[in-house]
Amino acid sequence: MILVTGMAGYIGSHTAVALLEDGRQIVGMDNFYNSSPSALDAVKKITGKDFAFYNADLRDKEGMRRIFEENSIDAVIHFAGLKAVGESVEKPLLYYENNISGTVNLLELMQEYGVKRFVFSSSATVYGEPDHVPIEEDAPNSATNPYGRTKLYIEGILKDMCVADKKFSVALLRYFNPIGAHESGLIGENPNGIPNNLMPRICQAAKGIMPFLTVYGDDYPTKDGTGVRDYIHVCDLAEGHLAALKKLEKSTGALIYNLGTGIGYSVYEMIHTFMKVNSVNVPYKVCPRRAGDVPTVYANPDKALNELGWRAERTLEDMCKSSWEFVKNK
Repeated sequence: MILVTGMAGYIGSHTAVALLEDGRQIVGMDNFYNSSPSALDAVKKITGKDFAFYNADLRDKEGMRRIFEENSIDAVIHFAGLKAVGESVEKPLLYYENNISGTVNLLELMQEYGVKRFVFSSSATVYGEPDHVPIEEDAPNSATNPYGRTKLYIEGILKDMCVADKKFSVALLRYFNPIGAHESGLIGENPNGIPNNLMPRICQAAKGIMPFLTVYGDDYPTKDGTGVRDYIHVCDLAEGHLAALKKLEKSTGALIYNLGTGIGYSVYEMIHTFMKVNSVNVPYKVCPRRAGDVPTVYANPDKALNELGWRAERTLEDMCKSSWEFVKNK
């Protein structure tokens, strides 16, 4: 039985589908802080399978204990956590308490109940401002905001766990920029409030919810002047978690993998591909650069291919099309 924390969220729900379609037994938990119970119904509809679920909070250790008491957990895939960079700057203590203390609670329960496998939802933010691209897993780590620091600190805690317990196995999955939605159109990225990420903002501009998309800077030293990032389809990302879980079933220690495509797409490429594949207009307006944004970030994903047998297969066109299919009728 695999415990999926934060299962009603964007990446958690897609990973739940991948696990169920692989024949895995899962149990989910979420506190719905930035997600909706409707995602759970969608997972059941897509897969035709049922699963146990708990409305729980990582900070409530006794509430979490019930999950371990009532289920025979073999591994944990950990998505639950707060993730808005701007909010983390305004409310650092909330992020440290929720993300770090909550994860420590989870690890203590795993230790108590003899659970030895852990897949962690980390982030490319742990590379800070990289000095070269593509980024390899051994690149220096740093963080530029409290959200990124929580990812970095949790990675350190998990590495320490592996030193203390030689039977403990951890996969630290450093995501680049997940976008897209499941081909069914039933689950996808649906952030509460004003979105931070590019794809939801493109969708809102296409729907007329926002009058235009703000492009932050077109004077970077890139192919067209706009920022370049490694965008990965969320279904490819979900399959990466399944591949990591299979790796942990036959290894111990802390393993680190970039999950990206290895391709850098610019903001303008994203906008024009979105308009072309969906036959819609996305009005945009160029504004000055944002402080802290770097020109180009993309992964070297070779290690995941060599050790996990995983690679991202879906194209930018797939990402743009599925994103629009999910949001256009909402």
